[in-house]
Amino acid sequence: MQRTLIWDLPTRLFHWTLASSFAIAWLTSEGDRWHAVHVFVGYLMLGLVGFRVLWGFVGSHFSRFASFWFGPREAFDYLRQVASGHAARHVGHNPTGSLAIYILLALALTVGFTGITTMGGDEQQGIAAGWFSFSQIRLLKKLHEAGAVLMLLVVITHIAGVVVESVLHKENLARSMVTGIKLAEPGTPVASSHRLVALVMLVTMLGFGGWWFSYTLVPQADRPAVKFVGQQLPDNAQWREECGSCHAVFYPALLPARSWQKMMAEQDKHFGSDLGLDAATTQAVLKFLVDNAADRHQTEAAFKIDRSVASGDTPQRITETPYWIKKHRDIAGADWANPLVKSKSNCAACHLDADAGTFEDGAMRIPKAPAAGTSGPQPAAAKP
Repeated sequence: MQRTLIWDLPTRLFHWTLASSFAIAWLTSEGDRWHAVHVFVGYLMLGLVGFRVLWGFVGSHFSRFASFWFGPREAFDYLRQVASGHAARHVGHNPTGSLAIYILLALALTVGFTGITTMGGDEQQGIAAGWFSFSQIRLLKKLHEAGAVLMLLVVITHIAGVVVESVLHKENLARSMVTGIKLAEPGTPVASSHRLVALVMLVTMLGFGGWWFSYTLVPQADRPAVKFVGQQLPDNAQWREECGSCHAVFYPALLPARSWQKMMAEQDKHFGSDLGLDAATTQAVLKFLVDNAADRHQTEAAFKIDRSVASGDTPQRITETPYWIKKHRDIAGADWANPLVKSKSNCAACHLDADAGTFEDGAMRIPKAPAAGTSGPQPAAAKP
């Protein structure tokens, strides 16, 4: 037995990068603040899977699929041998470990693809924007979440297998995936280090990360935490002029069409005032409101608001819709009392794209109340 380079550098880099990417993806799966990180590692995992498939044909001996092309029966037979304490030692991947690798690659591909389609449908962002409607994406979103959970279970099982085999054969398998070195019989195929390939991998990943995060993860007072922007919604100067002359404009997608129709029909009782619009102006403004109401499902917020309102209800306030109430239920009283917020109708205080009507998750942050003697918003961590 002699010290032999078994795992080349690209394989080791792939292994640890994929493992850390999945861990980061799992930790950033909830909430909006780290959405950019979650999406980044998702794309990175897909790229890594693509590389590993290619490297499985052109890499060093033990990195090639041909060296660990075992069937399910061999994998389960090996598992029984491990349980009996008499499993043969494999210099490369053992049959059970090889099955775990294939499952992980398939799951990573599935989770990555469903993640892209979910973001395209749920957020209308990314390369899959517009492929599916908000209602169609629900199944893919569930598959994305289920795939991630299944992948976590396979990862935990894989780690347990590494620990068991390390004890059984009295060798540190995790360390060998760091150094690439294992004890092997003379004549065992020796891996080439492939430093240049690893360098290209590293530079590509760092370059992609640099480009991606040039957007910025730190919320600013005058811009979203991340520059995810959805579709540009239709605008109307007359609507802005008439509605914006008294208060902030509320984009039509925040209420169903019947709510706007009732509001304009009863404009003489518009929250204690009379709008006094002439017939032509009323017709023009109402058309814009109805054409872009929540029923049209132009944004995620519109779809969820429309779905939350009972068919017979005609809410006149956005803050009365069930979805709005559910979405804001965890906002602390101190945040509502913040002098930079003051009112639940002050959408623009927290939603930096409120004027555009898109209400993207990444454009939301709760301002921190200014300290005594200072003025101006100080952004704090965004809440979902």
